[in-house]
Amino acid sequence: MSAPGRTLLPGEVAVVARGETLETLLGSCVAVLLNDAARTLGGACHVVHASPGPDAAHGPQALASLFGQLRARGVDPLRCKAWLVGGGHMFPDLRNRPEMPDVGAANIRWAREALGSLDIPIVGEEVGGFSYRRVRWTVGDAAPVIEAVAVGGNP
Repeated sequence: MSAPGRTLLPGEVAVVARGETLETLLGSCVAVLLNDAARTLGGACHVVHASPGPDAAHGPQALASLFGQLRARGVDPLRCKAWLVGGGHMFPDLRNRPEMPDVGAANIRWAREALGSLDIPIVGEEVGGFSYRRVRWTVGDAAPVIEAVAVGGNP
């Protein structure tokens, strides 16, 4: 029997208890996964844009929402550890065109800087490259399970 879980769509944020799962599919988006030191709660946000904006699709708002949900359940987010996943380059045919923005790279940079500025350690990451990533994380002692699928057959 599989653990109860939650699938996050772009711009969504969730916190679940130990034994429950969080999953999402990422392209250029990044997922920030946080869990408390006792690994009793875990949360994730699916960030679409690194820049500030009106909702949780935007990095600063997504992280603020995740922090609020953790605090509401008695967890200090600044004592959590993080995993960072995603930020792929979804247009490999355009990789040699400097005028084309690399949204994935911007999202990765934002997440690293945001977590670093708060002294939240990133204990694992799978980011960048030319892959979609499916993340499935059962909150507890194990790391997230990450499956990479190349974009258009490119490595």
